[in-house]
Amino acid sequence: MTFADFSLDADILKSVLEAGYTTPTPIQQEAIPLILEGRDLFGCAQTGTGKTASYMLPLLSKLQSGRVRARMPRALVLTPTRELALQVQEGAARYGKYTKFGVVTLIGGESMVLQEKELKKRVDILIATPGRLLDLLERGSIMLGALEFLVIDEADRLLDMGFIPDVEKIVAKTPQARQTLLFSATVSPAVRKLADRFLTDPAQVTVTPKEVSAQTIEQSVVMVSARGKQKALRHYLEQEKPSAAIIFCNRKTEVSRLSADLIKRGYSASPIHGDLTQSQRRETLDAFKEGKVTLLVASDVAARGIDVADLPFVFNIGLPINPEEYVHRIGRTGRAGRSGRAVSFVEPSEEKLLKALEKLLGKELDRVAFEDGDAKEEAAPAPKKQRTSKRASPKASAPEPQEAAPEPVQEVPAASPAPKQPRTRSKATPSARHAPKAPVMGFGDSVPAFFSIAFTDVGQATPTKGDEAS
Repeated sequence: MTFADFSLDADILKSVLEAGYTTPTPIQQEAIPLILEGRDLFGCAQTGTGKTASYMLPLLSKLQSGRVRARMPRALVLTPTRELALQVQEGAARYGKYTKFGVVTLIGGESMVLQEKELKKRVDILIATPGRLLDLLERGSIMLGALEFLVIDEADRLLDMGFIPDVEKIVAKTPQARQTLLFSATVSPAVRKLADRFLTDPAQVTVTPKEVSAQTIEQSVVMVSARGKQKALRHYLEQEKPSAAIIFCNRKTEVSRLSADLIKRGYSASPIHGDLTQSQRRETLDAFKEGKVTLLVASDVAARGIDVADLPFVFNIGLPINPEEYVHRIGRTGRAGRSGRAVSFVEPSEEKLLKALEKLLGKELDRVAFEDGDAKEEAAPAPKKQRTSKRASPKASAPEPQEAAPEPVQEVPAASPAPKQPRTRSKATPSARHAPKAPVMGFGDSVPAFFSIAFTDVGQATPTKGDEAS
C-alpha cells in the first residue's frame, strides 16, 4: 500500500512524495481513510509511528475546499508541550508545501503581541498549547466559532500535566458540529473518559496493543548505586561513543548539574528543561538536530516533541515515577523503523518502579550490574574519615589552655576579699543587697532581696553606734 492509494489532494500527495514517504505506517493506513470519511477518531499509537502525518495529511486535503475567515481558524491542534507544537508546525509546513494555508502557532514564552498580529492574518490551521490559547481567547483575539476540525494530541500527556480543565474550557467554545480526533500514546481509564466526553461515535485505531514500546528499541537496565550513576553513564559514553544521545533526568536541578559536569569533562552537552525561555529551548534543539551538540540532557517536558531522524541512544538517569513516561522517553529512538538503544541506570531503591515498568511493558528487561559504580561509592568515605580526624585534633589540644586558665582566677580572690568588704559596707548599701556575705537561715544561698535588706540594716546598726561612741 502506498500514499497514492488514499484519496488525498494532488498537492498534498505531491509534497508527501517529495518528502521521501512512500509506504504509510500502520497508524496512517488505518487512520487516514477514516478521517477522510469524516469520522471522529480515537487513535492509540506509541511515539515515532507517524501519528502527526496520520491526521495532518487528511486535514490538509479536506481544508482545500472551503473558505477562511479572519481570526477564525478552521482546524485546531492542541498539544501539551511547546516542542510538540513546533513539531506539528513543521509537519504542516512540509505537507502543505504547495498550498496557501495560513498556519499559526500559539505557545508560551513568545510575545503575545506578535502572536495577536499573526492572528489578524489568514489562519487556516491553529496549533496551540492550552494555556496560551485560553489567554488569547479571553482577550478576544481569536474565535473558534468557525472551527471544523479539532485534534487533541498526546491526550495522556495533557492529562498528566493537568491541562484537562483548560481543554474543557476551549472545547466549550467550539461548535458541536465538528470532527474531533483524539490521539494518545497510552490508554488508561482516564484517557477513555476523555474520549467519551469529547468524541461522538468514534472509530478506534490501536496500533501494536501488545507491545507498549517499539520492537526496534533494545532496552537494558544497569543496576548501579546512587553515587555510581554518573560514572556508569560516562563509561557507556566512552564505550559506545554515540553520535547523538538524549539523557533524561527526573528533576530540572539534575539536568543542570549533569550537563555542567559533562561539559567540564569535555563532552558536547547542553541542557533543556522548562525553566529555559522558548528561544533558548529552540536554539538548543536546533543545535542538537544540526549535530552541533552531541548530548542533550533533558527533563520530561522535552520527552515528547523532539523529533530527530536518527537518534541511536537514549539514557535514563533513574526511572520516572510514572512508568508510562518511560515509554515516551525511549520513543525518541528507534523511530520510523530504525533501530535504537535505551539504557536506564537504576539504583536498588528504584526496584518497585522497575517492577511497575516491567508490568506495563509485559516483559522483563535485561539487567546488567555495574560494579565500578559500587566501588566508587565505597571509596568515597575515605576523605571523610581524614576530615573528621583533622577536626578531632584541635579538640584534643583544647584542654591545655583550660587547665592553665584557673590559676589567675584563684589569685585574684585571695588578695581582694579583706579590703573590699569594708568599702562595700560603708559606701553603699545597694551593693550588699545584690551580694550578701552571710546567708540567711532557712533560705540557703538564694536570699530574697527584702530579707537581705532587712537583716543587713539590723546587723550594721549596733556597730555604727559603737563606732560613734568610741
